[in-house]
Amino acid sequence: MRLVSVDIDGIERPGAVVTGPDGVDRVLELRQFTGAGSLALLLADDVALDLTRTAIGRADHASLPRLADVRLAPPVRPQVILCLGYNYRGHVEGHHEGHVDGETGQDALPYPNVFVKTPNTIGGPHDRVVMPIAATDVDYEGEIAVVIGRTAQAVDESDAMSYVAGYTLFNDVSDRGWQDRSSQWALGKSVDGFGPLGPWIVTTDELPDLGGLQMEVEREGVVTVRASTDSMVYGVAFLVHYLSQIITLQPGDIISTGTPARSVQAQSAHLPLADGETVTIRVTGLGELTTTFVR
Repeated sequence: MRLVSVDIDGIERPGAVVTGPDGVDRVLELRQFTGAGSLALLLADDVALDLTRTAIGRADHASLPRLADVRLAPPVRPQVILCLGYNYRGHVEGHHEGHVDGETGQDALPYPNVFVKTPNTIGGPHDRVVMPIAATDVDYEGEIAVVIGRTAQAVDESDAMSYVAGYTLFNDVSDRGWQDRSSQWALGKSVDGFGPLGPWIVTTDELPDLGGLQMEVEREGVVTVRASTDSMVYGVAFLVHYLSQIITLQPGDIISTGTPARSVQAQSAHLPLADGETVTIRVTGLGELTTTFVR
């Protein structure tokens, strides 16, 4: 299933994307069928998920609004946003994008490199990212986020996937100048709106794992990243297990799995994002997320 949060006059309601016989994507509001007031609550309720599947199967496609005519909010509003640094082989520590690290690379990291973004960063697929005057070196990173579906505390790796509701796209926006002012990245990573999320959550019944997915990231139509998720160092099950040893993860919380290295050309030509530029993240089976950056 592709599950969304629909913004109706400032009120966010859970919905599902359904494709009709005409091939057009439309949106089915779910609260009347499930009673869930948010997507996070729906994801945590197996009965509500079953009711959602039934409602999708019975939907009158022709009567539903087209996806293109609906404003989407962030699919969830996580209270915990855990992000992975250097979790793709070839993306290692450096000022901006990483450099290929020969034979050792990411495999040399004994533990995941984890940092936190704050909830104020989350934005929706239709939201623009406003770059404040103080942010002069704004950068982007296309990532896949794992969405937690039920409370996870000290879970075994063998059972960890049962706590995953699905996956969505995430742009880990940073201001490198603020990030580099300290050994702690929090300020550079936690600017208001610096975490576009969406457009939907693809549930694990449709996409059981992240193996073999192709990711592309474009800046102003130029591909800067092209990689496979097979180059990810730490997988989803391990990350849920590892992080839940310390932090109790709740439905709607996310773990962003890191970004691959940019192409050599993109690294050498890197400039901060400018007013009006767009970045698109595209992943097999997950769709695409396009964000416009403004001053």
